[in-house]
Amino acid sequence: MPEKSGPEGTARDGGRSGRPRPTGHDVASAAGVSQATVSLVLGGKWEGRVSARTAEAVRAAARALGYRPNLAARTLRLGRTRTALLVVPALTGDFFAAVHRGAAEVATAHDFGLLLYPSPEGIGTAPDPFASARTALDGVIASSMAPEALAALRGEGEGLPLVMLDSDEGACDATVNVDIADGMRQVAVHLREMGHRRVAHIAAAVDSWTFAVRGRALRETLRAGGGEVVTAERAPLGVAGGLEAATRALTGGTGPAPTALVCDDDLLAAGALKAARRLGLRVPDEVSVTGFDDLSLATAVEPELTTVRLPAERVGAAGMEALLAVLDGRRVETTGLPATLVARGSTGPAPDGAAR
Repeated sequence: MPEKSGPEGTARDGGRSGRPRPTGHDVASAAGVSQATVSLVLGGKWEGRVSARTAEAVRAAARALGYRPNLAARTLRLGRTRTALLVVPALTGDFFAAVHRGAAEVATAHDFGLLLYPSPEGIGTAPDPFASARTALDGVIASSMAPEALAALRGEGEGLPLVMLDSDEGACDATVNVDIADGMRQVAVHLREMGHRRVAHIAAAVDSWTFAVRGRALRETLRAGGGEVVTAERAPLGVAGGLEAATRALTGGTGPAPTALVCDDDLLAAGALKAARRLGLRVPDEVSVTGFDDLSLATAVEPELTTVRLPAERVGAAGMEALLAVLDGRRVETTGLPATLVARGSTGPAPDGAAR
């Protein structure tokens, strides 16, 4: 006869192990604390009520026992599912995989589930994957989403709490951004200091806030230092797009060719390196190339790519932390994270006679 399951999850593990599932009482006994303290710590409500040392003792006891809280009972008690949805454009590259790792680590530490939804359309309008099951979620973290997608994700009327990553969207509960503009300014200053005045922008053919910011910061910084963007070639994100756009930039003009190609991401920059090589141009002696994101690809190409490093895991972690704060009713300020230029072998001084 199957054993009964109590409210704290005392059933045996589905008959698989034959061992009783550890309970909150077991964790409390192992840590030498009350069950109320266990609930506070594992529910993420301990700060200001329990010492950090006690909280770590509770977590250590839970790990040692293999304790997992009864989420169904908790949902009934708190009115929450403790589940969040992370919407990203794609998982084809390092960046959003790292965003997911950062968010998942924070979610796990707070006993939250994290559902991942890579939009099949890439960066753009995302269909709502939970239109008929909105109550299964406590909130949404959305990265690089088109504005039209927000209505679907939040629902009509009182929608789900929403944290946006990499956006200036105002109709959300919190925003987490990397200082993209400063990252591109660092690229422009780096090139300017090496004598580059004629720059081509290999721009992502994506209408989103993050890429608009990159283009604007590049133009303004170059102009302030006496340089210019002589052409902006839009391209689909990817190596092939970068190859075609960079070829146009290097061969399509009537005046002097640009001495540097500034690319909106590392995949485009890899294509730009291929374009230079196919045209017989030496990088960086005859043309410099920069990327953005600092993917693993940046050190796989030759020469290694000068690029802008974005703290992807910190973005995901900050997004999850912001959502938890929103759910707890705490005030959330816009989070800003730094971008860092990483200079490598794909950039060098402008060719002789190019600076003016």
